[in-house]
Amino acid sequence: MKRTFKTVDYDQALDLTVRLGDCLPPDHLARFVVDSVAQLDLSALYAHYGPRGGEPYAPEVLLGLLLYGYATGVFSSRKIERATYEAVPFRFIAGNLHPDHDTLATFRRTFLPELKELFVQVLLLAQETGVLKLGTISLDGTKVHADASKRKAVSYKRLRELETQLQAEVEELFALSEQLDQREVPDGLVVREEIARREDRLARLAEAKAVIEARAKERAAAEQAEYEAKLAQRAERERTTGRRPGGRPPPPPVPGPRDGDQYNFTDPESRIMKNPTNAGFEQDYNAQVAVDQESLLIVGCALSNHPNDSQEAEPTLAAIPSVIGMPEAAALDAGYFGPATLEACASSGSPHSPNPHLRRPVPKSRWPTSSRRRWAKRSMEHASVPSNR
Repeated sequence: MKRTFKTVDYDQALDLTVRLGDCLPPDHLARFVVDSVAQLDLSALYAHYGPRGGEPYAPEVLLGLLLYGYATGVFSSRKIERATYEAVPFRFIAGNLHPDHDTLATFRRTFLPELKELFVQVLLLAQETGVLKLGTISLDGTKVHADASKRKAVSYKRLRELETQLQAEVEELFALSEQLDQREVPDGLVVREEIARREDRLARLAEAKAVIEARAKERAAAEQAEYEAKLAQRAERERTTGRRPGGRPPPPPVPGPRDGDQYNFTDPESRIMKNPTNAGFEQDYNAQVAVDQESLLIVGCALSNHPNDSQEAEPTLAAIPSVIGMPEAAALDAGYFGPATLEACASSGSPHSPNPHLRRPVPKSRWPTSSRRRWAKRSMEHASVPSNR
């Protein structure tokens, strides 16, 4: 007996009428985005539109497309435009309209400050509905690749070598230009153009050198403050215990640029950072987020060019909008451990200071067991910040 199969007549399928409501269940994210945007105050966005011109897309439509795209990992405006034709959720949010990628990109670029304010409105809406109850938050960071290649970076040591080399070449070309009547110039060599090209490179190198030296001054000031704080801590410990602290005193910072300090000509603000995924080094930024543990909503974010997280707790906590309150406690990994993190948590203006549950790992060493235990005990005492609750 021959078995029959369910088949599809694709010519007829192209003429089918599909109801979008049948494709999206009641709890679908696209429905939630539309309902949430309807609750936001978009008067600041509407104020940018003048009385003249063509009929623009409503800000609710463009904002909903961007929010749903970001929530589902679609960040490209071209991909969002294509999704309004091919994906049911995007077609539903767009109301069967199809804003082009230029419109989406211009909207995002024009209203970026207003979109940040809408982020706060979303959190307040979540609080009103009981979704967000700011309690314990978690802080973590990730490396975000900069729009630049590390091959476009130059170290301070290499920069000085290039500067010396180019200065010698410029002097040689000037000497050649003075002897043009007595010597033959190689074919294709235009002395003035070669001098101008090298002087332009020297100017760019001088700019990079100035930036590296300015960064070195800032680093030296921070290291000097940290050095003085450590000395004051040792002196206070000696005064309270009556005994000289063990171990070597902290070495004083060395001012000035280091040979490994780098400058990227494509994106000077980015830095060379270690990628935790493949243990390689890339031109990156350090992105930080604070997430409410219960609702998993992002309540704060920050971006820096610091390679590690030891200085990132303070700006991330400061990025939490004050209108939603302050968290009762914060969970951070050992990468945040340091005086800056402890001070940021202790000096919070909240009635309940964040209590970071830090755990500093005891390094493997050849210390005696008793010394390791004393070191671990002191670390845990410094890592614990009592809550005022």
